[in-house]
Amino acid sequence: MNKIVNYKKWMLAILLSVITLGISAQDKKNMFNPVNYGVTSLAIAPDARGGAMGDVGVATEADANSQYWNPAKYPFNVARAGVSASYTPWLRKLVNDINLANVAGFYRIGDYSSLSSSLRYFSLGEVFLSEAEDAMSIRPYEFSFDVGYSRMLSECFSMGVAMRFIYSDIKYDYTAESSAGKAFAADLALYRNGYFMMGDRECSFAWGLNINNIGSKISFGGDDNAEFIPTNLRLGVNLTIPFNEYNKFSITADANKLLVPTYPKQNDGESDEDYTDRVQREYYDVSPISGIFKSFGDAPNGFKEEMQEIQWSLGMEYTYNDRFMLRAGYHHEAENKGNRKYFTAGAGFHMSIFSIDAAYVFSTSQSNPLDQTMRFTLGFDLDGIKDMFSTKRRR
Repeated sequence: MNKIVNYKKWMLAILLSVITLGISAQDKKNMFNPVNYGVTSLAIAPDARGGAMGDVGVATEADANSQYWNPAKYPFNVARAGVSASYTPWLRKLVNDINLANVAGFYRIGDYSSLSSSLRYFSLGEVFLSEAEDAMSIRPYEFSFDVGYSRMLSECFSMGVAMRFIYSDIKYDYTAESSAGKAFAADLALYRNGYFMMGDRECSFAWGLNINNIGSKISFGGDDNAEFIPTNLRLGVNLTIPFNEYNKFSITADANKLLVPTYPKQNDGESDEDYTDRVQREYYDVSPISGIFKSFGDAPNGFKEEMQEIQWSLGMEYTYNDRFMLRAGYHHEAENKGNRKYFTAGAGFHMSIFSIDAAYVFSTSQSNPLDQTMRFTLGFDLDGIKDMFSTKRRR
């Protein structure tokens, strides 16, 4: 079936496959070699707090959105239970119906364990397909649902795991033989938060590690080759310094490495047939677990290019009276591995019952789909809500 797709929406559908990889390499065409994978929406940071600090969060203080960053943080929450909802517009300069919605929540079991869950939904909006005798519109989307369990193994150390179901209805062939892709994945996370004295101030230093989306490949009906999902290694540190009873400042840094094999590039003088066979052998026939280990040493230009695949972020947060927060951050990718470079800023306002956070992105390159857009997160402390109703009953 030869279909003509509304050009703007089809362009966005193609762009979705490289959302986290940036756009053209311009003068560095021969060097541009980003990591390719499917279900790219899984790599989008969902919440405004992490988004306001340059997309960091694996070692920051625990909150309701820790499921994405590091589920091992949940037992360190002060609240007994909480839930949050986040909204992130996408490519807002071009269209107004592409967005990511995310809901996350947790419940602490006793003093040492927590259950958590999240649901994310990425919508590509309405895409129009037309033929001479037939016209239709579709709404491609991706969603994932996960549940996690975390437990403190000591007063300052915890571990967490999560299981995830992934569904992707974003494909380029909408014939009857084509079907949506499905995959299963797991996360493994560690978190440590300890205290030390800096002069007369009791500071905290935390580190976190999260290997997420360890799982099956994803394939669509009609395609014999399955794509890797974005298995990712995230490592970060966080330092929090209290100035006095009401003011504190924290600085945090994250480093990310996609654990997905690099897509082979065609060598000079290599025939198309030989190249196709090599791609099949070195990429599509590689299992997910083998691909994780292969990703550490398969860059065509060796160790230097492997190091360029590491993304890093730096974020800062100032807190007044645990109620008002100001945040800023920076995110960096190598030019030939995505070229997303952007500054972020945001603020948060937290009460005993609810919290609201907002983030804004200032891109320094033209490769960030979130450039000049706002994202929002609304959170609820279920303990605060319970106490409020208990007080009303006593009255």
